[in-house]
Amino acid sequence: MKPLPSSVETPRTSLDVAAVRAQFPILHTQVHGRPLVYLDSAASTQQPLTVIEAVSTYHRAQHANIHRGVYELSQTATRLYEEARATVARFLNAAEPAECLFTRGATESINLVASTWGRANLKPGDEILLSTLEHHSNIVPWQMVAQATGARIRVMPINDAGEILMDEYRRLLSPRTRLVAVNQVSNALGTINPVREIIIDAHAVGALVLIDGAQWVAHGRTDVQALDADFYAFSGHKLYGPTGIGVLYGKRPLLDAMPPYQGGGDMIEQVTFELTTYAPLPGKFEAGTPNISGAVGLAAAIDWVESIGLERIGAHEQDLLRYATERMSAIPGLTIKGTAQRKSGVLSWVMVDPPIATLDLGTQLDLRGICIRTGHHCCQPLMDRFGVTSTARASMGVYNNRDDIDRLAEALAECVADARRSSAVLPGAGAVAAYPAAAAESPLAAADEIAEVFEFLPDWPMRHQHIIDLGDKLPPMPAALKTEANFVPGCQSVVHIAARVRPGTADIIEFLADSDANIVRGLIALLQQLYSGQPARAILAFDAEAFFARIGLDQHLSLTRRNGLASMVQRLRQLASRHSG
Repeated sequence: MKPLPSSVETPRTSLDVAAVRAQFPILHTQVHGRPLVYLDSAASTQQPLTVIEAVSTYHRAQHANIHRGVYELSQTATRLYEEARATVARFLNAAEPAECLFTRGATESINLVASTWGRANLKPGDEILLSTLEHHSNIVPWQMVAQATGARIRVMPINDAGEILMDEYRRLLSPRTRLVAVNQVSNALGTINPVREIIIDAHAVGALVLIDGAQWVAHGRTDVQALDADFYAFSGHKLYGPTGIGVLYGKRPLLDAMPPYQGGGDMIEQVTFELTTYAPLPGKFEAGTPNISGAVGLAAAIDWVESIGLERIGAHEQDLLRYATERMSAIPGLTIKGTAQRKSGVLSWVMVDPPIATLDLGTQLDLRGICIRTGHHCCQPLMDRFGVTSTARASMGVYNNRDDIDRLAEALAECVADARRSSAVLPGAGAVAAYPAAAAESPLAAADEIAEVFEFLPDWPMRHQHIIDLGDKLPPMPAALKTEANFVPGCQSVVHIAARVRPGTADIIEFLADSDANIVRGLIALLQQLYSGQPARAILAFDAEAFFARIGLDQHLSLTRRNGLASMVQRLRQLASRHSG
């Protein structure tokens, strides 16, 4: 595979990466005895000392409620909060600070627009345009408002490189188009969208545009007036700031005309039991006590980013992207998903030869001290477009260096070698597996036996290997049973389960299951020891989540998000409940 073309043209300015890294305490820690390599900045960036100290100082010496207190401490907190808003306005080049509303993050910002502007302005027959690249937070709120108003969602298609087909976008635009909502950068692929062009075309048909800038603001300059964006949303935790704080920018005439999002304190002008009048911007949209320390931390993060220079940050990240693309493209069997001409510092890939589930990749890399993201990245429609259920994703920040990329590439090469060795000794896919009998007299007894083994395995790497060994011994599920009816929805792996009541019994539950992820196969083996061949009433009485916490898996595996096992347990419980007498 050829290296990806260079994306954004940025000046080649020097950046002292070692000095930058020195400002991030977490980068000097270890994970499983290995130096930390953090490559998940698209999910959340780490925080520099200046941000940590700004928030700490606020909590130690400046905290009070804002806007209403006449005492000095309250006045200080109010000043810091509103100075943070002014910092955001400068950062975005908003016309005035009042156009910048503090929210919990980009997700709440988008929900605010959908719930207020959308419900007040959309009607049956109106159309909302989204792109295939969108995060769920820029899909689901519009689905909700469309269902409430009778509006219709239409979708801009993309090409195989992960780029919006602009000619198709223009064909979708019409006088019925009321709003276009699109991300500036795809969190899953790194595609940088031509948002200025998108805005111009939308405005030509009278539509408004909301830009999800969550993945852009830390990587390049943002000028909402030059873009002519109607709404712009971003999150602090992707900008080297705290979690739980974000911004919605909106043009004043639009915000003034929109009804409040929530009611409560600080968003009112006057309240009687007959009538309430609302405060002017921005107060109308900031009900209740806000995240004051979050705003302080966000302002510190913006100041920190600007002190380095977004041009320098962008140039550094583009150099890393080119280098990482070259290193990853040289790994046999690795296929990069998302090869747009203009990209942010994101690489998304799958392993096809040998096939390695992304969940397994993420787990194996974690054991080597490397943090990446695996799964559908809250972009299931995009995954469907590429014909995959998930990808592995490395996303870069200003603190990453070429050594991080080398560690990642070397670890992936090791994973490929390990997978090839394992595939040579695994049982054949055509093997016939019998439904297993009970491994112990009750799930509780089986749980005690499993826990006893885990007590002798003192750390996660050893427990992980034990689970992998269990998965290697699990007979493969016959292909005839891997049907749609037996599919179990999961976030990071493909899971099938075939469950039944044992013939000749009234309540003995048996099941076979399989997954494309080795770690999940091992967990399936544990579940079989616990459940298969047990009476329905015993299955219903057993607390699986408490058991996984008992053996320490809750610290490393999210049953509800990563592997579908929670859904598998639920399916078994549903079957058991029908036969529990």
